[in-house]
Amino acid sequence: MFVFNETCRATDCEPGVTRKVLCYSEELMMCEITFEKGAQGNFHSHAHRQITYVAEGIFSFTIGEETKVVKKGDSVYMPADVRHGVTCLEAGKLVDVFCPMRQEFLR
Repeated sequence: MFVFNETCRATDCEPGVTRKVLCYSEELMMCEITFEKGAQGNFHSHAHRQITYVAEGIFSFTIGEETKVVKKGDSVYMPADVRHGVTCLEAGKLVDVFCPMRQEFLR
């Protein structure tokens, strides 16, 4: 029922990007993603719906054909199977919520 950030292990994603799996159930998962300035979340798509909250920093998100710059306090929705990617413009952290959970993140 409770997960403490300091007990979560960060795993490497793309260069300059790490991910912590915070809480999850079969239906839902929340992750903290830390980016160095200039790091990228490479373009991809997945069957999961995703909502991202910008906890720190400034990011350029592309979802489908649309690109917007978002900053601390903003949020973004990625529908299932829509291609998306992100570039970090100012070092920061994102909080990603997936429905259903991302089983591959637990390996």
